[in-house]
Amino acid sequence: PVFPEDAGKMAAVAAVESAAERDAMAEGLVDLLKPAIKQLDTHVHAVRESQVELREHIDSLASELCRINEHQKVALDLDPYVKKLLNARRRVVLVNNILQNAQERLRRLHHNVAKETARRKTMLEASGVFSSRSPSK
Repeated sequence: PVFPEDAGKMAAVAAVESAAERDAMAEGLVDLLKPAIKQLDTHVHAVRESQVELREHIDSLASELCRINEHQKVALDLDPYVKKLLNARRRVVLVNNILQNAQERLRRLHHNVAKETARRKTMLEASGVFSSRSPSK
């Protein structure tokens, strides 16, 4: 016969096991996403560096065009080209700001995922349901 207190214990064990399975699946998803987040963060960082380099080249070219225009004996109007360069520089700066914001959100997401994973693992280990996957980890 199943006594009422046994049924309650069985339900509690089933709930803990269900939570453990859910947490194990969540941890698996987190483990799956971590490399992608890190790779994306690395690529965003590389793009931001190239954007800064591009902006510096645009600045250099614009100042060189202004210098050439000042010393030119023949009347060449380089102002439209300088304006185009400065407009391109402005767009590069805007893209760089967008990338910087996206990278910061990725960093926060990565931090929150790591924090939540650690919290869940600690909670599961404390409940005695979860044991480490292998001694080597």
